[in-house]
Order: sequence, then structure tokens, then C-alpha cells
Amino acid sequence: MRKSTARKVAYYGIFVALAFVFSFVEVLVPVSLGIPGIKLGLANIVVLTALYAMGPRDAFFISCVRIVLVGFTFGNMASLLYSMAGGLLSWLVMCLLKKIKGFSMIGVSLAGGISHNIGQIAVAALMLKTVSVIYYLPVLLIAGTITGILIGILGGMLLKVQLRLKNSIG
Repeated sequence: MRKSTARKVAYYGIFVALAFVFSFVEVLVPVSLGIPGIKLGLANIVVLTALYAMGPRDAFFISCVRIVLVGFTFGNMASLLYSMAGGLLSWLVMCLLKKIKGFSMIGVSLAGGISHNIGQIAVAALMLKTVSVIYYLPVLLIAGTITGILIGILGGMLLKVQLRLKNSIG
């Protein structure tokens, strides 16, 4: 029992640390297309991989811890709220689609990328008390589609490596 608990804590630590590092890389290399909120979402590779390798509850925990750590380290309360809304909606959509047969990891990731942007726009509309932010949505949906596909591909590659390591270690 102790060994499995220690292993789980180690996996949490590794996954959160990796997601944090990916978030830091995004801070160093910002993508600016004139639209606020467009990011590569590299940390989502870790959340997606955790969803498939560890399960929904573990992916939720890793996502929330990463969002809080990154929010307090590199952002502010507004960015933390936007990220949390996007992250939670993305996690929920990815969990639901993963259960449905016929959705690949890339499809699940694509839906996660799109729903992340929808969550952020919804919170922005509430915080700013205007629906005019919806004009950003088409560009954000295109960005979410592109990054979602990319994250799905990279997540699939990371999952294969992670499963190979897990099988070789025991």
C-alpha cells in the first residue's frame, strides 16, 4: 500500500513539475497575434497525458495545482481566474469525450483546446460585464483548434514514452 501511495505522489510531482516548466517556457516565448489569450498551451500536454495514463481525478488535480502555481508565480488574480475557468471546462469536456468511443486523443485534445478558450471568454464577459469580448472568439477557436491538434499529437507521443517507462520500471 505504501509503495503505491509513494509512486502516486511521485507521479503527481513529476507531472506538476513538467507542466510548470512548460508554462514557464510559454512565459519566455510569448505568442502575440494581437489577440489576448492565445497561447500554445504546452502544459496541456501533461494534463492530457495524465488523463489517459492516470485518470480523470488525477488529471484534474494536476491541472488545478499547475494553474494555481503558475497563476501566483507568473500571473495575477485575473489570469488565474481565466486559466482556472478554461482549464476546468477543458478538463470536463476532455473527460466526457474520452469516455465516448470514436474520439482519438487528438480529437479529445482539440475539443479541450476549443473549450478552454470558450471558458476564458465566458469569464472575461462576466468580469468585464460586456459581451463584446465574444468578437475574439473566432480567432481563439482557430488557435484552439490548431494548438489542440498539436497538443494531441505531442500528448500521444509523451503517453507512449511514459507507458514504456512504466512497463520497464514495473
